Amino acid sequence: MTPADLSRTVVRAVRCAVEGGELGPGAAVPERVVVERTRPGGVGEYASPVALQLAKASGRTPAEVAGLLARRLGAVAGIRRVDITGPGFLNFSLEAGGDADDVVRLVRERGAEYGFADRPVTGAEPITDQEPRARAVREAVGRLLAAQGMPEASGPPRVAPVARADGDVVRRFGADAARWGMLATDPAQPPHFGAVLSVQGEASEFWRVRYAVSRARALVRGARQLGFEPADTDTDTDTYVDATPLLGALREYPLVLEAAAHHRAPERLARHLVVLADALLDFQYDVLPKGDEKPSAAHRARLALAEAAGTVLAGGLTLLGIGVPEVV
Repeated sequence: MTPADLSRTVVRAVRCAVEGGELGPGAAVPERVVVERTRPGGVGEYASPVALQLAKASGRTPAEVAGLLARRLGAVAGIRRVDITGPGFLNFSLEAGGDADDVVRLVRERGAEYGFADRPVTGAEPITDQEPRARAVREAVGRLLAAQGMPEASGPPRVAPVARADGDVVRRFGADAARWGMLATDPAQPPHFGAVLSVQGEASEFWRVRYAVSRARALVRGARQLGFEPADTDTDTDTYVDATPLLGALREYPLVLEAAAHHRAPERLARHLVVLADALLDFQYDVLPKGDEKPSAAHRARLALAEAAGTVLAGGLTLLGIGVPEVV
């Protein structure tokens, strides 16, 4: 089970509880349930506040709602354990994933729209803010909401402006780097524009994300020169033995998009792109044949994984309004 599957599974559990009369006539089935990574020191891998959201309408306490949902969800294949913490938070531990090929296949099918809602919306209102950071944040939030099929149900997030002391950051760093600086920090907090934004090297998170996109594309080009293409056919578990961080980041990307839209927090996407980029840059050395090796099914599968990661990174940058490089 992937993290995105978990979100849909929780929705189904709520629907069954409502239809079975366990939650009372006032409870409504939500279209989606936010599931997020458990914070450091928390219980399990993922958590959801859905029981707190349903409690009042169902006429039950959050702990009671969490308890009945936990009983249903604990029997679902792929969920190893469900714990209840605090006033009624559901915490999930998943079975070890054997779905690497499925994740890669889904990314390759959906392309840059991997993690989008089944019915994304269009026609976002034009942004009229004159302050550059407020405009950048509102544009990014609008794209995230549209990708998740979420209406603009509340006002725009509060945005701390670019400090006067930072001057014209677009002119200093370039449009894409400046936008990264505006979006990589919580909108309510002042953005940081250090000299590292201009660094063309590993010290810059912005550079690493864009470089990872280029590396993914370079790997595909290199493979073609060696006479093989990426393929997401089923392979044995040894194929991805060194890819656990990369696969984990790909699996969690849909949840990150959903949470970023739900909280109007584009910095969540920016932070995850860094995690994904670093994982890809570590994995890149295990993709192409080495020495006298001949291309094998494992090489084709690892290449498909690297290509998928590059696709997701490019899509994430586009959602933030940042240009996608061919070579950096």
